[in-house]
Amino acid sequence: MPRRARAHAAVVFVAALGVADARAAVEERAPSVSTAATNLADLSLEQLGNIVVLSVSRREESLAEAPASIYVITGEDIRRSGATSLPEALRLAPNLLVARADTNQYAVSARGFNNVLANKLLVMIDGRTVYTPLFSGVFWEAQDVLVSDVARIEVISGPGATLWGANAVNGVINVITRPAAETQGTTVSLGGGNLEYGASGRFGGALPGGGHYRVYGKAYHRDHSEFGDGTPIRDRSDRGQVGFRADWAADRDTLTVQGDAYLGDIDQAPSARTVDGANLLARWTRTFAGGSSARVQAYWDRTHREHPQSFEEHLDTFDVEGQYGVRAGIHELLFGGGFRYARDRVVNSAQQAFMPADRTLRWANAFVQDQIELHPDVDLTLGAKIEHNDYTGAEFLPSARVGWRPSGTQMLWTAISRAVRAPSRIDRELNVPGVAPFFLAGNDSFASEIANVYEVGWRAQPLPTLSYTLTVFHHDYTRLRSLRPQAGGAVFANGIEGTTTGLEGWGVWRVLPSWRLSAGVTALRERLKVEPGLADSGVAGLGNDPAVQWQARSTFDLGERHEIDIALRHVAALPEPTVPAYTAVDARWAWHPTRQLEVSLTGQNLFDPRHPEWGAAPNRAEIQRSLFLRIRWTM
Repeated sequence: MPRRARAHAAVVFVAALGVADARAAVEERAPSVSTAATNLADLSLEQLGNIVVLSVSRREESLAEAPASIYVITGEDIRRSGATSLPEALRLAPNLLVARADTNQYAVSARGFNNVLANKLLVMIDGRTVYTPLFSGVFWEAQDVLVSDVARIEVISGPGATLWGANAVNGVINVITRPAAETQGTTVSLGGGNLEYGASGRFGGALPGGGHYRVYGKAYHRDHSEFGDGTPIRDRSDRGQVGFRADWAADRDTLTVQGDAYLGDIDQAPSARTVDGANLLARWTRTFAGGSSARVQAYWDRTHREHPQSFEEHLDTFDVEGQYGVRAGIHELLFGGGFRYARDRVVNSAQQAFMPADRTLRWANAFVQDQIELHPDVDLTLGAKIEHNDYTGAEFLPSARVGWRPSGTQMLWTAISRAVRAPSRIDRELNVPGVAPFFLAGNDSFASEIANVYEVGWRAQPLPTLSYTLTVFHHDYTRLRSLRPQAGGAVFANGIEGTTTGLEGWGVWRVLPSWRLSAGVTALRERLKVEPGLADSGVAGLGNDPAVQWQARSTFDLGERHEIDIALRHVAALPEPTVPAYTAVDARWAWHPTRQLEVSLTGQNLFDPRHPEWGAAPNRAEIQRSLFLRIRWTM
């Protein structure tokens, strides 16, 4: 069966899944989407501030007390945005830079250095790092979840290398899906519009021994994007994905097992580009007497990519990690370690080649963190990680954070950290073209890029209906990737240095119980240059970032059955290559005729027929106005 036909066949599976075991779904019915939405909308700002987050300290703590620049995208935020993919959901975070390059590709980063191949952002989905050793980043067209199952997305701007390792230089994104117990019953979703259509279905039930499970399937088709003159670009895509999750909880133990499999085609000349893969993860947690806890997690991830006349990659990744946390007097200690093994096999082409084509890579790490209660209102957190990689050996990643709570509704924090971006296969092993002579070559002496980061943040709730967060930051970079001219071509080198300085802030105002306003802004100043005495180049290739971007959102409940959501976002011009500034208005209307049924209509770029967000003119896609009608049934 052709790949595209198989992707469309997943729709049949979804439809079957949606009606399977309806009787069992009634017996094990979970709260409906609209019920869950109402419960979340009724939360006060104080209760929202107490949302538990994991990504700052690698343990549970309230958002209000987390000493970092962290923004939480809730599942309710995603539902009311109408987002159908992870990158579109990430637009909701004001501390992220998100630009759509075409139908499938996105540039996503934090605090600068944005690129379709951005390499300074660590991304996890339920604890599984979605990382390619080809360029130390994320292929966003390969990452997908059932967005209605996302509980929250924790977005940290700033380094997280001490706990999460190399490449967590400018930020950490942690996508966390709901436990299976919260997704019981049957849910079916059908949607379509002028640029995409798709279907999804999920069924959840009970397991012996107090466990719960869910299985899901989804499929979609996205139409091609267009150049500015309306000429179509061959980049339309079809994708199908299935997956499951099972959770068990005993008195002291919890166990999670989950996995996904996907298959997608992206149209391009001379033949379709294929992306497929699968993953399987298991995580066990035990809580001991006295409050100490242990966690062990392991996963396997397989990815296959085929880019006609460019390269083909088969990547298998195995990862295991563990941690132990204990309270001892004024100290709250956390320590652990992990090991990752990746086998990367590349089929080279005449256009480019990785040498050697096949590579086995290993990473090992150990970390410790101590949160010290200096005063009931003051905590000092010291941490360090040693991470070993096959290219540069051991890297030392320390950090120190201080948090002061002058009152129950205020927090001042400051931090200093060291992070590195370890070399990737591109840095060390890429050659262009695929056979000598090369005009661009990897450098087996390429070293890790280094960032020393300084941050100060303030979080406050001056009124019961108003809260805000402000952070100022300064990043000092050395040994950034450059192009060094040599006889016959150029090689990658570490010849660029510089700084980024900026401000990021956001706030929420509950005007009425049924009406909430939120807004956020990021201002960034980059100063990058070639180190004195070198003839290197490549500053522009490190990223393309706006000096300012801002967004504002309004969510309004019109009675019990109607929702009206409006979002306004502005992105300043990108400098090189030049991309004009744009302002986009998105809106969503939803109707709940019953507690089980939701009908919504989402419009994006309503007052702008098209605009570019990424790339050099004239060979760049322009993002078009879109409408999307969705029907979701839960029982």
